[in-house]
Amino acid sequence: MAISRDDVLAWIRAFAQIIEENNEYLTNLDREIGDADHGANMNRGFKAVMTKLPTLETGDIPSILKGVGMTLLSSVGGASGPLYSTVFMQLSKTFAGKEQLELADWCAGWEAAEQGVQMRGKAVPGEKTMVDAMQPALDALKEAVAQNLPIGEGLRKSADAAHEGMLATIPLVARKGRASYLGERSANHQDPGATSTYFLLDSAAKTWANC
Repeated sequence: MAISRDDVLAWIRAFAQIIEENNEYLTNLDREIGDADHGANMNRGFKAVMTKLPTLETGDIPSILKGVGMTLLSSVGGASGPLYSTVFMQLSKTFAGKEQLELADWCAGWEAAEQGVQMRGKAVPGEKTMVDAMQPALDALKEAVAQNLPIGEGLRKSADAAHEGMLATIPLVARKGRASYLGERSANHQDPGATSTYFLLDSAAKTWANC
């Protein structure tokens, strides 16, 4: 089986629900090393996405993802808006002409998304950002594609790798963003962006488990 347009819509709805449920948790993580607004910003952005979604539902996969990206860019404050917009816009570009997605397609899209986030945020792995969850997830996806794993299994491995990457941000000293102002004091705190990135991939793995 492949990932359909309806599957993509279900994933977006699932992620919006997870963000709403974890609004306070993400904000508390950000309170330790940032502006205490990551959860609130993400929740506001995905509430806007859910309002916009009915107008996107009849489109194809690329147009749905582009609509999500544009909505996030216009509705999310701080760094989260441009970065998450980049994720969805890069997915949209990579999936141009696709009516359904195989694991290799998702891998290519995620690689483009990760590269886009690195360019926009000028961040690399090890700097305590969402890239620290994105990169191991991409590595796991590439391995899953090479092993010709089913979509659901590959996505679960990717989400698990993102979870490990998220936890690995705890001892890191932040080198980018507001957290970097704290210097050594930013260590021993989990990065909120890496956490929401894990939620993004975990919601995909759960939604598309049977694909």
